[in-house]
Amino acid sequence: MSSDKITKAMILAAGRGTRMRHLTDAVPKPLVKVADRPLIDYMLDKAQAAGVTECVVNLCYLGDMIRSRLEKRTGMKIVFSVEAEALETGGGVKKALPLLGDKPFFVLNSDPLWTEPAEPALKKLEQAWNPETTDVLLMLQPMNRVFGHDGTGDYFIEDGKPRRRVEGETSAPYVFAGAQILHPRIFKESPEGKFRLTELYDKAERAGRLQCIVHDGDWFHVGTPEATALAEKVFGGHRSE
Repeated sequence: MSSDKITKAMILAAGRGTRMRHLTDAVPKPLVKVADRPLIDYMLDKAQAAGVTECVVNLCYLGDMIRSRLEKRTGMKIVFSVEAEALETGGGVKKALPLLGDKPFFVLNSDPLWTEPAEPALKKLEQAWNPETTDVLLMLQPMNRVFGHDGTGDYFIEDGKPRRRVEGETSAPYVFAGAQILHPRIFKESPEGKFRLTELYDKAERAGRLQCIVHDGDWFHVGTPEATALAEKVFGGHRSE
């Protein structure tokens, strides 16, 4: 819907990844390998294929290892936002806003993997983005095509718009898939320091400015050693995914 190309992205890479147990004792979660490639490389590939030319990566836990890996990468400008302590998803993006500018940008988790049977997911996100009506555009995944995730779903879709599951609702049919487009204006009057992006999703939902697309491939949350092993079986035979 928007004619403006989205050329900037942020990849969230500052977390500890405690559920990965021994796998992240000496290696940060974004560098955990699936099919001999670090997780963050898969996401950088997707961003680059979508036309992103500059990517911000936030660093905290073992951040120097991530920096050393990414400084060798070519084809995209990568800049780093260093956090003395992890600021959660919202605080991390807010700290990086001076690097991201005043136009909409992708925000991507570093740990999911997904297959793309048709159109690339990030291009679908960009095509659905309408800055006139939207501050936050989420990629959602149907729970019946989610692997390695033991949650109960995050969102319903009602009248074409996402509604976050609230306390008392035991399940929801869609999970947030770790990819989104944000407009910087959603950070106006946001908290200082640590906070989660879900606070901004709720703000956009209340204002009627939260939208979504539904991904049509399979989605793998690489959040535990068991989930990593499952993804290895799939992506070990499909390294181009």
